[in-house]
Amino acid sequence: MSKLKTHQGASKRTRVTGRGRLLRGRQLGGHLMEHKRGSRKRSLSQTREVDVRDRERIARLLPYR
Repeated sequence: MSKLKTHQGASKRTRVTGRGRLLRGRQLGGHLMEHKRGSRKRSLSQTREVDVRDRERIARLLPYR
């Protein structure tokens, strides 16, 4: 059987912790930051854990995590 290919878009957008949990960034934090409040900008810069409902779908895109 041939090797599985890692989905490059998913691998660039997610990070795997030592325990195997998936972390993701937040949307809407890339540009047009001048009018956003400071608390919102700090929140957008933080990483979050991938939701339970999406974990299996994202993990399928990253077979060798």
